Amino acid sequence: MSVSKTNEQAFEWQIEKALVGSTREERGDGARVADQLPGEGQFFWGSPDDFEKYFALDMRRLWSFLHATQEETLKDYRGMTPIEESVPLQISNALKTFGILDVLRKGVDVENIHLDLYYRKPGEADSDAAKEKFAKNEFSVTRQLRFSVAQPGLEIDMAIFVNGIPLFTLELKNPWTGQTARYNGQKQYREDRDPQETLLNFGRCLAHFAVDKDEVFFTTKLARAATFFMPFNKGLPNGQGAGNPVNPHGYRTSYLWEWVFTKSTIADIVQNYALFDYGEAKTGKKVPHVMKNVKKLIFPRYHQLDVVKELLDNAASKGVGERYLIQHSAGSGKSNSLTWLAYKLIKLCPRTMAAKRARRLDGVLFDSVIIVTDRKILDKQITGNVKAFGHSSEIFAHADTSEGLKSAITNGKRIIITTIQKFPYICGTIGDVSDKNFGIIIDEAHSSQSGIAADKMNATVQKDADTDSSDTDELIAKLIRDRKMSTNSSYFAFTATPKRETLERFGRKDADGKYHPFHLYSMKQAIEEGFILDVLTNYTTFRSYYEIVKSIADNPEYNSEKAQKKIRFAVERDPKTIAEKADVMLAHFDAKLFRSHKLRGKAKALVVTKDIECAINYHKAICEIIREKKLPYRALVAFSGEKTLAGKTYTEAGINGFPDTQTADEFEKDENRILVVANKYITGFDQEKLAAMYIDKPLGGVLAVQCLSRLN
Repeated sequence: MSVSKTNEQAFEWQIEKALVGSTREERGDGARVADQLPGEGQFFWGSPDDFEKYFALDMRRLWSFLHATQEETLKDYRGMTPIEESVPLQISNALKTFGILDVLRKGVDVENIHLDLYYRKPGEADSDAAKEKFAKNEFSVTRQLRFSVAQPGLEIDMAIFVNGIPLFTLELKNPWTGQTARYNGQKQYREDRDPQETLLNFGRCLAHFAVDKDEVFFTTKLARAATFFMPFNKGLPNGQGAGNPVNPHGYRTSYLWEWVFTKSTIADIVQNYALFDYGEAKTGKKVPHVMKNVKKLIFPRYHQLDVVKELLDNAASKGVGERYLIQHSAGSGKSNSLTWLAYKLIKLCPRTMAAKRARRLDGVLFDSVIIVTDRKILDKQITGNVKAFGHSSEIFAHADTSEGLKSAITNGKRIIITTIQKFPYICGTIGDVSDKNFGIIIDEAHSSQSGIAADKMNATVQKDADTDSSDTDELIAKLIRDRKMSTNSSYFAFTATPKRETLERFGRKDADGKYHPFHLYSMKQAIEEGFILDVLTNYTTFRSYYEIVKSIADNPEYNSEKAQKKIRFAVERDPKTIAEKADVMLAHFDAKLFRSHKLRGKAKALVVTKDIECAINYHKAICEIIREKKLPYRALVAFSGEKTLAGKTYTEAGINGFPDTQTADEFEKDENRILVVANKYITGFDQEKLAAMYIDKPLGGVLAVQCLSRLN
C-alpha cells in the first residue's frame, strides 16, 4: 500500500470516527457493525457490500429504516412484483425523475402503498412525537464505496447516506503527500468519475466534495471537464482572503465533519436550503418539477450557512430589538442568503428568558418578516427568489402600495416584500402594532446613487424619476433621529459596501471603539474564490481632447474654471461627441467580445452614462452604427420615467418596444447584447453574461465598487 493511500486512509479514519464514534478497524470486522445502534447524534457505519450499484442505494440501511418505521405499511403491499424488488426500483425511478429533494420530502408510492423515506427535523416548538420520528432516521457513512457498474473496482473515498439514500460523496486528499483537493480532488471527479454512473447522475446526490486538511470544494453536478467546483471554505479572519484559518484543535477543515456533516445541519440543508432551480426565480413561470427541466441545484456555500446560523442564534438569545449588519460582497449569493434567513426567522423560537418575554402565542419570536429592497430591479429579483424557495404561497405577500403593506401586516402574512420608499410607512405601521414583533431585512443597507433633500424626507412614498431609488442611509438616519425605528422589531441590514454611518447604526462596537459588521464575506475573499473579477486588472481609461471654435475674437471676462466645466459639460453630451465615443465602444465590443466568442459567444456589455439624456443619445448612436455595419445584435436602453428632448418625449418602453418590466428578461436574449443605462441596473443587477462595461460617468466610493461588481 502506498504512503499516499495510507495517509488518505488516516484522514478517512478521522472523519469516520467523528461521525460514527469509532472506526471499522477499531471495532474489527468480526461483528456486523452495520447493525450497531449508534449513540445520540452518531451515524451508522456503512458497509460497501450493502450498496446496490444499479439503484445507488444502501439496501441494509433502507430496509432497516422502513421496517423500523413503517412495518404495517409494508404488510399492506399488494403488488405483483415482490416488495424487495419493487421498493428499490420505484425509489430509483423517482430519484431519476424528481431528484433527491422531492423523494426525501414527499416519499414515494409503490403500487398500493406510500412510503416515507425521511422524517423532517422538527422545530423547537414541535411535539416530542415529531422529535422521536426524526431520531428514527438512519444516517450512515461508508468508506471505500464501490460504486461503478462499468468498472467494478472503482471506489469513492467516502459517501454519506440517510435511510440508504446517498446525500454526499467525498474524495479525500492529503497535502502532506502532494495531493490537494484544489487540484487532485477536482481532477479526479472530472476525469475518473463518470456522471453516467447511477450514483453520480445529476440530482441523485446533493453535492460532491473534494476535501483535504486545508480546503474544501464542492460541486452539485458532475459533467466531466465542464464540472464547476465552488469553494466551501470559511475565509481568513477579518476578511483577509480565501481559505481557512488555522485550527488549534485539529485540521483547518474539521468544521466540515464537526458541524456541516451532523444530523442537524444535514437535515437543515435538505429541508431549508437545497433547491432544484427550474428558472422560476428569473422568469416567474411555473414548469413541471421533473429533473429534465432543472436549470441547476442550489446548495449553500459555507458563509451562507454560517451567517444564517449566527443570526438565528443571536436573535434567539437576545430577542427582539437588535440591529445586525451583514457585510457580504457582490458574488456572495446575497439574494439566497436573505431568502433563507427570512424563512428561518418566521420559525424562530426564543431560547433565553429575556427573549421569551417577547415571544408570540404560538411560540415564535417574529410574527412577520418584512424584506425591504431599494430598487425596482432588486424588488422583482428578491420576490422571484422568495417565491421559488417557498413551499406555500399562503404566507407570502408583495406590497406595492402603502395600503397593500398595511393589509399584509393586518392579515398576518409571514413574509412581506416591499421597497425602501415604503420604509417610513413601515416603521409607523409596525410601531402601532404593539402586540406583534417584526424582523426587518434591509437589502442593500444603503444606496449612494442619489441623495434626498431633508425637506423631502417624510413618511410618504418618494420617487425620483431619474434614479429610481432613495438614499437608504439618509432615510434610516432620519428615522433613527425621529425615533421611528420600532422597538418591536429587529433589523438585519445586508450591504456589500457599508458607509461609516451604516457601520455605526448597525455594526458592533469593539473595545477600541471601532465598529464592525456582525458577519463578513469580503470582496477580497470573493475575488480570490473567483465569484467576482478584480476588474482593475482589465481597466482601461481614455482621455478626451476637444478643439472649441470661438464665436468672438476677444475672451470675455469669465471665471476660467467655471467656463471649462460648462464647456466640457456641453461638449460631452453633444450628440456628435457621443457618436464618436459610441463608435470606439462598439468597435471594442464587436472585436474583443462578440467576434472573439467570449463566454461561448454569449457575452454582453453595459454602457453606463451620466444621465437620461446621455443614455438616449448613446442608444441612438449605437443603434445607428449597428444598422450601418449590419451587426447581428441589438442594443436596449434603461431609465426611469420619461424625458423630453428637442420637443419629443421618450420612455424606456417606447424606445425598446416592450414594457420596462421586461427589460431584464429581454436583455437575457442572445440577440440583445448591449444595455445603455443612466442609473438603473448599475447596482444590484445580476446578469451572468455581462463581460464588459463602458463607463462615461464619474464613479466614486461605494457606487464605483457596486457598479464595477456587476461584471462577471
